[in-house]
Amino acid sequence: MTTPGRGLHGRVLDTLGPAITAGEYPPGSVLRTDELAQHFEVSRSVMREAVRVLESMHLVESRRRVGVTVRPKAEWNVYDPQVIRWRLAGADRPHQLRSLTVLRSAIEPAAAGLAARNATPEQCAELTRCALGMVANSRGHQLEAYLVHDVAFHRVVLNASGNEMFARLGDVVAEVLSGRTHHDVMFEDPDPAAVTLHVQVAEAVREGDASRAEELTREITVGALHELDILAP
Repeated sequence: MTTPGRGLHGRVLDTLGPAITAGEYPPGSVLRTDELAQHFEVSRSVMREAVRVLESMHLVESRRRVGVTVRPKAEWNVYDPQVIRWRLAGADRPHQLRSLTVLRSAIEPAAAGLAARNATPEQCAELTRCALGMVANSRGHQLEAYLVHDVAFHRVVLNASGNEMFARLGDVVAEVLSGRTHHDVMFEDPDPAAVTLHVQVAEAVREGDASRAEELTREITVGALHELDILAP
C-alpha cells in the first residue's frame, strides 16, 4: 500500500524498493528509467524522483550512458527505516529480525543505564505511562494498541540516554517492533514476563539505578531473541 501523501513516486517506490531488497534485481542489475517509467505508467520526472530516493538509501547509483545500477547489499543504508520495512516484508525476514534484535541487545541495555543517570522527571513519567499502557493492552489480543506503547517506551529510553547517537536509533527500533507485530512474529498476547520487565525498567530509571536498568533491559532483548527462535527460526 502506498504511503499517503507520497504520490506517484511513492507508488513506484512501494513496488521497486521491495523488489530490489528482495533480490528480484540482483546487485549489478541495470535499470533503464525510460523502461521503468513505461512499466509503472508514470512520467520520466516521477521516475527520476523515485530513483533519487533509492540513491539516497544507497540501493542504486545512476551513471550517464549506463543507467541505474543496483548496488551491492553491503553498501545499502541498512539503518534507513524504509529499507528495514522493505526487508522485513520479504523472504529474508527471519535473518533481518535477528540482525536487528542483536543490534538492540547491544545498544538498548547501555541506553537504559544512561537513562537512569540522565532522564528528566518528565521522561521518567512518560516511561511509566508507556509501561502502564503496555500492561493495559497486554491481554485480549490487542497487539496494535500494545505496539503504540511499546514503541513509545523504547523511544523514551533511547532519548533519555542523553546520547544523540542512541536517540537516532529510535526509528530503527520502531521498525523492528512494528515488523514483528505486522508480520505475525509475536504471540497473540505479549509474554507477561516481558511486560513486567518493562515496568521494572521504568522503575529502575526513575530510581536512578543504572546497573539494574541495564540488566533488566538486557533480559528484554534476550527474551526477544528467544521468541525469534520459536516464531521465526
